[in-house]
Amino acid sequence: QSMDSTLHYIHNDSDLSTNSSFSPEEERKSKVQDVVPQALLDQYLSMTDPSRAQTVDTEIAKHCAYSLPGVALTLGRQNWHCLKDTYETLASDMQWKVRRTLAFSIHELAVILGDQLTAGDLVPVFNGFLKDLDEVRIGVLKHLHDFLKLLHVDKRREYLYQLQEFLVTDNSRNWRFRAELAEQLILLLDLYSARDIYDYLRPIAFSLCADKVSSVRWISYKLVSEMVKKLYMASTPTFVVDLMNELVEKFCRCHKWSGRQTFVFICQ
Repeated sequence: QSMDSTLHYIHNDSDLSTNSSFSPEEERKSKVQDVVPQALLDQYLSMTDPSRAQTVDTEIAKHCAYSLPGVALTLGRQNWHCLKDTYETLASDMQWKVRRTLAFSIHELAVILGDQLTAGDLVPVFNGFLKDLDEVRIGVLKHLHDFLKLLHVDKRREYLYQLQEFLVTDNSRNWRFRAELAEQLILLLDLYSARDIYDYLRPIAFSLCADKVSSVRWISYKLVSEMVKKLYMASTPTFVVDLMNELVEKFCRCHKWSGRQTFVFICQ
């Protein structure tokens, strides 16, 4: 009976409301909930204790981070206050493997928490991951579209200025990073206006088309062709005309054969 009532509570429709919000009084509540036995939750939360990591298992914080989205889903967004401090502690953990684990799952946590809690509690953590090591940044890059689509339009536009930073990596030979960026930009075309695509995504796409690694260039050709389609469907024809002229000028009339070949591949 206890298990049935718990499952009903977890999957209750009210738990999935996107308009969930908390008053400051509720935020200050101690980490008490009635979904799972409190002792079990307390044991989980204690895993981030530094002394425990040193004496029990150095990997314990990583396992804790790996399980956190599942714990958040089980408790429901109305009990996020129980996990918030632990999440922030893990997000600033000294071990990059812990931060990397959270970076790969932050988009899933955003779905669980809804837009208000995501904007207030996850966006600052997300911004921190964007400036982290490449091993951590790749986590948010691989699911960049999944996370940004959950944000409000105004908040989403703020990240247009930061997309350029993904072209710079700790190791210039890390070409998979740039390939992943090209893949994500294809998905991001649906989230932004024609002007934003032309002003911010176009320069990045042209830079990727001239990459030293062929695998990156191949994905970039697809990116540019999708960009042409997207701008062609826009209400303002100016953007697609300017883009086509730039393609002809930069690649079709390029004095290098590789540039002219790029134009042919994009047309293909």
